[in-house]
Parts: sequence; C-alpha cells; structure tokens
Amino acid sequence: MRELVVLSGKGGTGKTSVTASLAALAEAPVLADCDVDASNLPLVLAPRIQHHGTFSSGLRARIQSSRCSVCGQCEELCRFNAISYYESANDDEAGAFRVDPIACEGCGVCAHFCPEGALEMIPSDGGEWFLSETRLGPLVHARLRPGQGNSGKLAALVREKARETARANGRELVLIDGPPGIGCPVIASMTGATNVLVVTEPTVAGKYDLERILALIRHFNLPVSVCINKYDLNSAMVAQIERYTAELGATTVGRIPYDPAVTAAQRRGISVVELNQGQAAPAIVELWKTLSEKCLNLTPGHYQPISAG
Repeated sequence: MRELVVLSGKGGTGKTSVTASLAALAEAPVLADCDVDASNLPLVLAPRIQHHGTFSSGLRARIQSSRCSVCGQCEELCRFNAISYYESANDDEAGAFRVDPIACEGCGVCAHFCPEGALEMIPSDGGEWFLSETRLGPLVHARLRPGQGNSGKLAALVREKARETARANGRELVLIDGPPGIGCPVIASMTGATNVLVVTEPTVAGKYDLERILALIRHFNLPVSVCINKYDLNSAMVAQIERYTAELGATTVGRIPYDPAVTAAQRRGISVVELNQGQAAPAIVELWKTLSEKCLNLTPGHYQPISAG
C-alpha cells in the first residue's frame, strides 16, 4: 500500500484542488482529508456518510453538585480560570461553582485537591470522524469541534481509518489531503508516508512557506516532490523555487498554469480534470503520470479521469 500526502505549508495554494484531481485520475484510491479544523475535500466530492464515530480530545472537569461543599478551593487552584461561582437566581437556593468546558484544559488539579471529591474528569466531546462514499472512492474525513485541541490526534485517527479501509478493500493507494502549515496535524498526516507532494505558488509568501514545509519534511527524512501551481504568474520566482528545491534534493514534478477552469470546476463541485477544460487539467494529468510511475511505483494506467456524471 502506498500513501501520497499532499501538503502546502500555507492555505490557498490549490492543495485540495490538486488532491481532488489526482483522486479522479488514480485507480481505486482511498481518500483522507486530514485538515480536521476546516475539511475542504468533502466540498468537491459530495460525500455520502456511511459510518461515523466520536472523538475525545482529552479530559474535562465536571462538578458533582450533590457532593460539592462550595468551599471555592477549585476556583483558587484553577490556573485557566475555568471554574467560577454563580449566584442562584432563586433566593431560596445557594449558588454553585461551574466549569467552563472550553476554558478547561483537563489538567486535573481541581479533582486531585477537592476535599469532597466532588470533581471528576470525564472524556470531552472533541469532534467526529466519518467514513463516506464518493464518486471517486471511499473518503475518511473529520470535524474538530470549535475550541477543542488535539487536532494532530484526530488527523492521525483519520489516517489510520483510511489505512484500515484500504486494507479491507484491497486498495493500493491512500491519497491524503493534508492540513496547511507545519504544525502537529501536518506531522500526523505525513509521518511514514510513501511520498509527500508539496503544492506551492510563485509568490514571496509561497516560497517562504515552501522553505518551512520542506525543512519539516527533511527532518522526518521523507521522499518529497514539489508542484508549482499558477506557475505562469511569476517566472522569476519559479526559477528561484526550482533552484531551491533542487538544492534540498527535492524534485519539481509538475507545473500547473493559472486557469479559470479551476474556479469553474469548484463552482460545480467537481475537480478540474473531471471538467476537462482549459490548460490546468492536462498539466495535472502529466503530474499524475510522473507521481504514479516515478514516485509511487504504481502500475501505469490510462490516466483518464473518472467522469463526474
């Protein structure tokens, strides 16, 4: 089984558009969207959810009011100001302490020192993961709830579920749409991958973020390829990027021109190779030929996109 992870180092380079197009060209892939904070691949693939599971991002404190003596020690000890005293709206009832689940970091200090044992640590509701069917193959994706942490842990879960799906269905390729940036979910998305494809753009910001993501990939000693999107906007910057990637031992495997057909495809909710118009689609076909044969060692195919129907 091969794993191709598509990263960008920043948002807005066209990473998801490229991933969706590669999914249309690949033969029977399993797809995964590891951008659990803002999943975009489902917007292109119109997934039909077949199964979903819950995700716990850690522990949160909860006060058992029947045991609480309202001593206030938990409020004093909480470094995150997650516990506060609230006056009762009814004059006949005493006030109570409450835990703000968003502010609580799950450290457990309040539960450890509570003299009445009134605080308990319970698993937090961090989000959900989904296994869906799409026209291009099975898709594993997720949604991290606002304010929750451990996005890297959820990204790792998405990736493992994609692997399980590939093994269960005899699929040869797992194609992963990774999150932007260089943080924990990016590391969780790419560790141990067969190859990493970095999609960049010929701008100053694009080159800077490319340098950051390539440094991270080099740290994990992973094979990496680079694709320059909208390359025809700045030929001088393209030359700088290709020279820099070559110095690091990375390979530039594709150039995709700026093409309004990409936006037209997005409006229709399909990939640009499925739309099969303009200049970007054939450039992505050539990109996939190079990736599949030289980087992933996959069996050569006919390189014809799956029709969007």
